[in-house]
Amino acid sequence: MKNIQLITSLRYVLFGALALTTSAVQAEKIAITNATVYTVAEQGVLLQATVVIEGGKITAVYSKDDVPDSLNADTIIDAKGRILTPGFIATKNLLGLVEVGAVSATRDGSDKKADLTFDASLAFNPKSSLIPYARKGGITSNLVMPHGGEKVFTGQSFVVNLSGEFDSVIVSQNAVIVSLGSTRKGSRAVKLQTLSNELEDAQKSLAKAEKAKAKKKKSQGKDKEEKEAKTPSRAEQVMYALLSGEKPLLAYADRATDILALLKIKQKYNLDLILVGASDAVLVSEEIAKAKVTVMMSAIDNLPTSFDSLHTSLANVAILSKAGVTVIITNSGESHNINQLRFDAGVAIANGLAETTALAAITANVADSFNLNSGRIVVGKNADLVLWSSDPFEISTKVDAMWINGNAMSLTSRQDALRQRYTADTNMPRAYTK
Repeated sequence: MKNIQLITSLRYVLFGALALTTSAVQAEKIAITNATVYTVAEQGVLLQATVVIEGGKITAVYSKDDVPDSLNADTIIDAKGRILTPGFIATKNLLGLVEVGAVSATRDGSDKKADLTFDASLAFNPKSSLIPYARKGGITSNLVMPHGGEKVFTGQSFVVNLSGEFDSVIVSQNAVIVSLGSTRKGSRAVKLQTLSNELEDAQKSLAKAEKAKAKKKKSQGKDKEEKEAKTPSRAEQVMYALLSGEKPLLAYADRATDILALLKIKQKYNLDLILVGASDAVLVSEEIAKAKVTVMMSAIDNLPTSFDSLHTSLANVAILSKAGVTVIITNSGESHNINQLRFDAGVAIANGLAETTALAAITANVADSFNLNSGRIVVGKNADLVLWSSDPFEISTKVDAMWINGNAMSLTSRQDALRQRYTADTNMPRAYTK
């Protein structure tokens, strides 16, 4: 066994090299000792604790008094009291689908022909230069939410890890996205009506299919069985998944009346509903909490962007949380500056949200909502971990080390490389290097 001291000046070299290890090394057993561990679980915050990872999973979490006298590990890392958290999970962005927003050829997050079957994960680019930049903010995985087309159903979200590997899509088509609210032309009522009608039609179709299935069992003729059996279309399969609760419904809605209408639709069809945006949610917080609906919202929006969002406030996340609503903090934008998610959570803390609740809002709450095996530091979870230089919600804090599926990640971004290139000593003219 060997002891490794994480010296800031060597951080890029050490973890850049570790990030290049082969899959054969993934079985290496690593123990992170003497850490302040924010488990985001029943154990709470553990001081001078030890976390053991092996095979991409967390295999042990020891409190100070439970740490074995002799740790059986290939590598021991002394955290020196620093904070260890689950990797943050970003949401509501187009990371990997947009490289430069102003260059249309780099945008794959929407299409006019898109409908509820739209699977943008097919265009995800794990080698995007924005992914290493996002990692610098402690982001280890991400829920990508494409904009889709012009219809009510705009496609489906997907989840990726930020390892930068070609197999980094964790799950595709994991939630259905709908866009409600005001429109430039026409009435918002059409969208709500369309959503309700589509669900009602799917429910009737599903009941008819179940009835045909029952008849099939009683049928004696093979030809009759084949005639009665009908394979549902791709769109029908997605709607059935919504009705069965297999897929959550991510609904963009701000105005309180739209939110209340969605709560009725959720109750009628027993949907797994997640509200997105929800600027007016504070007006109906009791109803949302009673319906056990999660709200995904920004913590830094403080000015209305439309007549639907007149109640936008920096205090909204804290207000909803105190009302018993589960909140996911998301930062607005396409694919840039996702690394600032921790600062947005810090703004929510400054406006009344408890620190542990803010941490859950960018880790465990996301994992629970989308059935991800991450978001907490407990045995059996994916070893997606971040070791911080200090309080992760402070601007001056940096990521000292990061693991995704137990593999150490490079903390060098394109911006770091450019800074090093253009500040290096050279005999060539300024802005050039050898």
